[in-house]
Amino acid sequence: MSGRNQRRFRVSNTETAIVAGGCFWCTEAVFRDVVGVSQVESGYIGGTKPNPTYKEVCTGTTGHAEAIRVTFDPHAISLAEIYDVFLGTHDPTQLNRQGNDIGTQYRSAIFPLSDDQGEEAKAAIGRWNADNGKMAVTTIEGLSGGVQTAEWYPAEDYHQEYWDGEGQRNPYCLAVIPPKLFKLRKSFQKYVKE
Repeated sequence: MSGRNQRRFRVSNTETAIVAGGCFWCTEAVFRDVVGVSQVESGYIGGTKPNPTYKEVCTGTTGHAEAIRVTFDPHAISLAEIYDVFLGTHDPTQLNRQGNDIGTQYRSAIFPLSDDQGEEAKAAIGRWNADNGKMAVTTIEGLSGGVQTAEWYPAEDYHQEYWDGEGQRNPYCLAVIPPKLFKLRKSFQKYVKE
């Protein structure tokens, strides 16, 4: 088989996961530091309005969650580990909020892209509950017949890589993101990029 034909049959070396754990600026900042993660995109999922804007999502009336879409190398970090880091770096016991961010757009949710991801999400929530002696309110949303039915909408450009730019001057981010990054480094040290 020629090199060109071999490339055509090569399987992708990445997988994708979608999670929502409060403000997407915060969740994105955490996952940009996770080993094996090649891309993190902030966006909206789980609502009823096509192509929502940030302003519309912030009203809480569209049903969308602020979420991130994570592209990762499953040989460097497994989906189970992605979900463990997700659950361990926000408070999954808070219903429709994270700290002072209140509303369904800040809910803790996993949006599996397949039945296998759905089963992995259930297992991760079960592990978190057992390890912490509490019950996560994290929902598993949008999966029907093994297919994610909730539409993903990328957030506006200025939300992407927010912590690396504007977030360094935003008082909210300066108060909320460093403790999450500290928790990542303390609790998940082996998953932190060098």
